Amino acid sequence: MSEKKRFALFPRQYGLFPYIFLVYLLMPGYYVSQESSFKQIFGYLLLFLFLFTYRQLYVSSEAKNMFSFWLFMQIGIILILSLFYNVNNVFLGFFSAHFIGWYQQKKIFFYMLMFLAGAIILPLLIHMAAHDFERSIFYFTPFIIIMLVAPFGIRSMVSRMELERKLDEANEQIKELVKREERMRIARDLHDTLGHTLSLLALKSQLVGKLAVKDPERAHKEAQEMERTARSALSQVRELVSDMRTITVAEEIIEVQALLQTAGIALHLNGDSDVSDIPYLTQNILSLCLKEAVTNVVKHSEAKNCYVSICSLEGEVVIAIEDDGVGISDPTRLGNGLKGMEERLELIDGALQLTSKQGTRLEITVPIIIKEREAEDVS
Repeated sequence: MSEKKRFALFPRQYGLFPYIFLVYLLMPGYYVSQESSFKQIFGYLLLFLFLFTYRQLYVSSEAKNMFSFWLFMQIGIILILSLFYNVNNVFLGFFSAHFIGWYQQKKIFFYMLMFLAGAIILPLLIHMAAHDFERSIFYFTPFIIIMLVAPFGIRSMVSRMELERKLDEANEQIKELVKREERMRIARDLHDTLGHTLSLLALKSQLVGKLAVKDPERAHKEAQEMERTARSALSQVRELVSDMRTITVAEEIIEVQALLQTAGIALHLNGDSDVSDIPYLTQNILSLCLKEAVTNVVKHSEAKNCYVSICSLEGEVVIAIEDDGVGISDPTRLGNGLKGMEERLELIDGALQLTSKQGTRLEITVPIIIKEREAEDVS
């Protein structure tokens, strides 16, 4: 049997905050207790209804129509308690001021704020007309100003929290897109490499079967070639699997240095490769792009030197890969490798710029979202 949900006076995500505000109902309760029997009973009913609206405003925060209904009723109760019981009940307006700040639509926000201002100012004007005007102004004015200004601050805070929530959702979507892109890339690589290799092995195996009797020596050579092809395919699979793990920029720099050294190309590193403040997701994509760029230098540039520059600025990171090779005749035409780099960078709003004069220069720019880094540190 499924466990029944335990009743909670207020939604648990708000913690103890809603309960702390209940302390401010003690004074209105005291004012009502000083009234005659019928008026006292009616006052307690109003306070109970006020408490009920207070709870419903938390519960119905997602339902806009019901939220406005309960808030309108709550302000109406404040008006009645302030007019017919005690003028100090206007301080209950701090409850409503808090909820008015939750509105994101300016029109409804200002309508409710004006309604609250009217419900507070009207009882005060009537009270001041019958009592000491100057003393009342001095006593009430600072609190009324705070009460009517508070919704603006709360609204700003709620807007920021909403933006942070959307940013978290966007980061999660980016992570999922990166995973999907990597799966598609691995599937393409497997199809392009293993598909052709296995077809070749199947044909050669048939050929070996036919030559085993007619030409044993040639069959032996074909079998050896099949073995080399199979080992090459196994090596490619291992490379694909190794690409699936997360690798940092610092780790990738060590690998590309070994690759360039093997190819007889000198690496000149400018900047700090230990960019630990960059989110892991961004580092992984940058590492893959760096690997692809250096591989292109080794394969096509005929260069003697490769210059890698890493620059971490406020809000972005820039990685430049430059060589002194033969250059590219048409930098606007991107090969499959560079197109793949562009696709990966698009997932994190990155940009790629390719220029070729004396040699080739590839510049990668990626914005860094501080919120993403903080979320990873917490996890």
